[in-house]
Amino acid sequence: MRIGFVHTEASQMELFRDEMTFGHPHIDCFHTLNEGLLQDLTRGEERSYIYRRAVQQIMLAADTLADLVVMTCSDTAPAVDIARQLCPVPIVKIDDPMSAEAVRLGGRIAVICTRSSTAGPAAALLRQHAAAQGREVLVETVVRVEAHTALFAGDQQRHDDIIIQSARDAATRADVILLSKPGMSHLQGQIATFGKPVLSAPKPLMAELARRLAPQRANV
Repeated sequence: MRIGFVHTEASQMELFRDEMTFGHPHIDCFHTLNEGLLQDLTRGEERSYIYRRAVQQIMLAADTLADLVVMTCSDTAPAVDIARQLCPVPIVKIDDPMSAEAVRLGGRIAVICTRSSTAGPAAALLRQHAAAQGREVLVETVVRVEAHTALFAGDQQRHDDIIIQSARDAATRADVILLSKPGMSHLQGQIATFGKPVLSAPKPLMAELARRLAPQRANV
């Protein structure tokens, strides 16, 4: 199997390149980076224009003989729904496995976000998975743009403090807490002390890829 990753942030590309090298060193994979997609979305460019470009990136990955395409940007996730109608190979959204697991764990789900562009797609994806499982969910999106501003300014500690406090507050209302960015995953253990399950996308995604790669390994 050949896996094509489509990224909108360099940090995501490095993260999943390392994950694949460590966890699946013999799997053929490649990484495409288009930072302009997320930058333009954050600046408020027309979403239909950005989604069209995201679909093009996905289709290019498929044309590069990928057997599976992984989109690692939550904000452009709606583009995947369009691409699935056109693409000849399966496409996985980074948050697909995490969202499916969250719905199984509880009906009240809080999503901690640092960009407003993340909130809508995240909530829609959770409801999509809930419908597929025949469940009902109540989704609360907690958007803390000041955390993104702090991180952009190089203040990792303030970013982390804002996320931790937001998760602490949300834990009083939610059954499950989702961290919308892989860059928050280092806080997962600390937030778990608030007594609720905490999910971050990288581990569920890598578990899903391992599941899909299992038949291939069995034939080696």
